[in-house]
Amino acid sequence: MGLSSAVAAQTKRLPQPGAPYVPSPQSVVDAMLELAHVTSADVVYDLGSGDGRIPITAAQRYGARGVGIEVQKRLVDESISNARKARVDHLVSFINDDLFDADIRPATVVAIFLLPRMNQELVPKLKRDLQSGARIVTHGYDLGPAWPPPEQTQDVGGLMIHLWTIR
Repeated sequence: MGLSSAVAAQTKRLPQPGAPYVPSPQSVVDAMLELAHVTSADVVYDLGSGDGRIPITAAQRYGARGVGIEVQKRLVDESISNARKARVDHLVSFINDDLFDADIRPATVVAIFLLPRMNQELVPKLKRDLQSGARIVTHGYDLGPAWPPPEQTQDVGGLMIHLWTIR
């Protein structure tokens, strides 16, 4: 990347958050990672990563690498701090970017806790960018009518999570 590209990347105007920040309860985070069968071989991407708890938990519990994509800079800073405190900052990174623009091709697991409209808007990106065998796990909502029904759905204390595998 040339210097002008680096400067442009640093000054990229990000959109306002498309969903409010509502952290997933730790019980849901744990269940999402279990449902996706995360292992140390995985790269877990969290789209709209908030305070970073999904990539951090994946690193702590499974030794997985994690990447959080978050549009709010203050939450990226909080995530980086949380990863340091959890001593997994060597396994996780957090990127201040628009989740629709971010490169998610390395992901083997994608975690999503967004509003239904945003989930549906992500479908073309998920189809285009994810490799066969990648898993998608959502909290709250499925991916809408343009996506097949989930392979598995689980109730975690009244909160629903869903799983798909890219074929």
